[in-house]
Amino acid sequence: MNTITINNLYTLEETIAADLFNDVTYPWEVLPKISAFIKELGATLNPEVYEKRGEDIWVAKSAKVAPTACLNGPLIVDEEAEIRHCAFVRGSAIVGKGAVVGNSTELKNVVLFNKVQVPHYNYVGDSILGYKAHMGAGSITSNVKSDKTLVVIKAIGNPIETGLKKVGAMLGDNVEVGCNSVLNPGTVIGKNSNVYPTSCVRGVIPANSIHKNSGEIIAKN
Repeated sequence: MNTITINNLYTLEETIAADLFNDVTYPWEVLPKISAFIKELGATLNPEVYEKRGEDIWVAKSAKVAPTACLNGPLIVDEEAEIRHCAFVRGSAIVGKGAVVGNSTELKNVVLFNKVQVPHYNYVGDSILGYKAHMGAGSITSNVKSDKTLVVIKAIGNPIETGLKKVGAMLGDNVEVGCNSVLNPGTVIGKNSNVYPTSCVRGVIPANSIHKNSGEIIAKN
């Protein structure tokens, strides 16, 4: 169970949203709080570093935002981040320092830690992506079950009820997700793990593991 806690998945020094994770144990517990947190934090940001670009939208002056990108609040784009052409931010998103939100990528109710890359045709919804996590082209987080029931985290031997209808994926620091993979609702991937391209992933993947597209999980050497 400890492997899926916030302290074991994330380096909180690598996000402007560190205080969001106070007083909670599991990362999905912050999902209902992201929108309000952004509004509160945004109002305190230094106007010499961040500019307000609309209602509840704060973008660092050093960030690069393509003219074709669509930004909706609440939203914070941190320093040196890049929002590329035709990216669509639906709202309730924190984009970390040096993070990349790429061509035709869609974000909704997410925290991207510093240096995260979602650079090509990704959908990331109701998810937390840790420091330097990377999603390959076309990989997505599925955030709603087909039967619309509440999401359960399939922890080995002890499933955890989230009480939430929408939960995407919780990716630890330095996770690599291969191209065209689908991360099913409630997927948790531990630090430094890799997912093979075209995988269909569900449940909990331990830290320092490799998830093959056959579903086999092996430890890294």
